Order: sequence, then C-alpha cells, then structure tokens
Amino acid sequence: MGAVTNLGLSAGATWEAMREGRSGITRIEGPEFDRYAGRWSVWVAGQVKGFDPAKWVEGRDIKRLDRFTLLGLGAAAQAVQDSGIDFSKETPERCGVVTGSGVGGIQTIEDGVTVMLNKGPDRISPFTVPRLMANAATGMISIKYGLRGPGTTHVTACASSGHALGDALELLRRGRADVIIGGGAEAAVSPLCVGAFMTMKALSQRNDDPAKASRPFDRGRDGFVLAEGSAMFVLETEEHAKKRGARIYAELVAYGNSSDAAHITAPDLEGSGAARSMRWALEDCGLNPMDIGYINAHGTSTPLGDKAEVNAVMSVFGEHSLPARGGKLMMSSTKSMHGHALGASGAIETIACVHAVRDGVIPPTINLDDPDDGFNLDFVPHTARERRVKYAMNNTFGFGGHNVTLVIGRWE
Repeated sequence: MGAVTNLGLSAGATWEAMREGRSGITRIEGPEFDRYAGRWSVWVAGQVKGFDPAKWVEGRDIKRLDRFTLLGLGAAAQAVQDSGIDFSKETPERCGVVTGSGVGGIQTIEDGVTVMLNKGPDRISPFTVPRLMANAATGMISIKYGLRGPGTTHVTACASSGHALGDALELLRRGRADVIIGGGAEAAVSPLCVGAFMTMKALSQRNDDPAKASRPFDRGRDGFVLAEGSAMFVLETEEHAKKRGARIYAELVAYGNSSDAAHITAPDLEGSGAARSMRWALEDCGLNPMDIGYINAHGTSTPLGDKAEVNAVMSVFGEHSLPARGGKLMMSSTKSMHGHALGASGAIETIACVHAVRDGVIPPTINLDDPDDGFNLDFVPHTARERRVKYAMNNTFGFGGHNVTLVIGRWE
C-alpha cells in the first residue's frame, strides 16, 4: 500500500491518523485563492501539505505533470516499495495498471485557460495535453515500471478508484495479469472546483472550525469538504504472491457496481442503487450480510447522500445493522477526517478497510455529536474501536448515479 493524503504522506501515517481520529481538514491556503477573498463562502478543504514529488519523481518530469499525477506516482512508488516486488524479474505483459480519477488534471486546465485569455493561445504550454489527461497517472506509472499488461483509467466521479480496484480484481480473476497496480489520484482543490461545488451548495461552510466541518450522519452537517490525495495498491493473484514470498495484508474478495439511473447529481433517496451494489458484491463472493463486520461508508456529510446510504444499508443488512435489535454491524465514515477526495476516495478508504480486518481496529466517525433522525446504526462515533472482523465492505458512490462496493477479507 502507498498513500499521499492530508492525513499523512504514507499509507501508514494515513492509517495512524484515522485510528487516532485526527482531522486533516484546514483553512484553504494558496495565492490562487487569495484573489477571491471576500467573494467566497467556503474556506475549508483537505489539502495535502509537505509533499515533495522529487522524492518519487525524476526532476525533469515534475514540471511536466499535473499535481494529481504527481500524487499518484508518489503513492504508487510507495506501494511498489512496500510490496518488495522487483518488476525487472516479472513478465511485463503480465503486469498492469488500473487507476481512477474524477477530474484528472483540472489544475492544468485552469492554468491553460488563464494563459490563453491573458497572453493568447500561442503561449499555452506544449505539455498541457499530457498534463490534463485523466489517464496520465496510469500512463506514467506503467512507463516508470515498464508494465505492458492491461492499462486503464476509470472516470466515474467519486466512484472512480472503487471501479479501478474492482476492475483490477476482475483482470486478475480472468487470468489477464498476475500483478496490477491499482488505486486513484485526485488534486481538485482548485479555484474552479471549489467555486463550482460551492455554487451548487454542496460544500460545508463551517469556516470557523475546519476540523469539525466534515460531519457525516450528524444532524448539523451542511455539505462535504473537498480534499485531494492518492492511494495505490499492489494487487496480485494468490499464486503469484505466495510464489514470490510476498507479505499479504488482506484479500480483495468481491466487487459490485450498479447505476441509480435517477439523477445526474442527486442520489436515489431510497438508496436502491447502492443497495443493489452491496447485494451484488455479497453474491460475488458468496457471503451473507451477517458475515460483514464493518462498512466504510461513502458518508460524504451531505444531507441527501448520507440519508440514502443509511436507507440502503438498512435495506440490505436489516437487523444486523441495528444495535437496538442486537445487530453487530459497525459503519464509519473516515471522510469525517480526510474529507472527500472525489475519485481517489475509494482507494484511500480501502486503506481503512484493510487495517480493520488486519489489525482488528475500526476507525471512527469523528464530529458525530447528534445523529440525524432515523440514523440508528453504529457509526463508531469519535473514537476507534477494537473489534475482530473477518470481512469489511467499502462503499463509494459518484455523481451520475454510479455505485461501487468492494469487500475486503482478513488474510489467514
């Protein structure tokens, strides 16, 4: 595993912050935002700080790549290093890359438009196209390691990296590859993205206390907190991992996905699409709802989205989801700590699921002071909980009505 997030510059540091219930949400910083002082209603975000791309990327490439690609390369390099794999000893055609990004090189697009309007189209950088491509991270990772097998990029809004990891699983199952680097990268804390989400009333305006702005399932929630980051994984078939003596964190056991077919941005309020995704994931691995001990919720902290997800979980898990009726299911939203990294969210939250089954620690939902009406699930409020679980579920839902569910199992 590898990660670059506002909680930490590695997968280990990111997980430590999740386990301790620390927030990575701060007041927005950057000269590109200062010019709009007095015209913005949103000043909180989950910005990655202290990241030095030179540690992972060759110097000549740094200025040629968008920030989202640099974050993705950093996370991928960490994952490869952590895995101990030596790609020079692997068959290149049996190794691939599958990543996801909701908006790709949005900062490059903004910069390019600014240059065009102020200086003319002939002053646009010749690196603009490869910088803005949503598939740039996939391409650069495959180039870095010489991987010539399957290579794809998923662009399904906030479900992007969930789809990427699910696709990686299917490629390994079908025998198309032995190893896949999979995950997601996003760097959308930019004036255009903040402004666009702000005008559609999707973002929290709790500017006076950034660390408490993201509050999934809480009655006082007022929108999500935009974030950036990346998480990547080295995924292998069991046979390949054992043959090379790999340290195995966990098993990716199932993948389900569905479409709401309801609205381009609003969720299906009954959560029927999300419920289908969860049911199909359970069918994919032959488990029943009682087998799932923990769900990492999509839990963005929006009024409609949180309600739809609670409805979906209750419809699938029934009494197992209700502590008042003896249910043992726990569900938390780590977005309460790291915010919403759009297309990278599913991958970042998979780190939480892996550690939940591996370490027996369930990360909390911080800032949950007053659960909304009818929200009767065990959201693991405020503090992490030690509990052995064999299977964890990861939900990611995106604009367009895209729903993705992954199931991660403890390796024994």
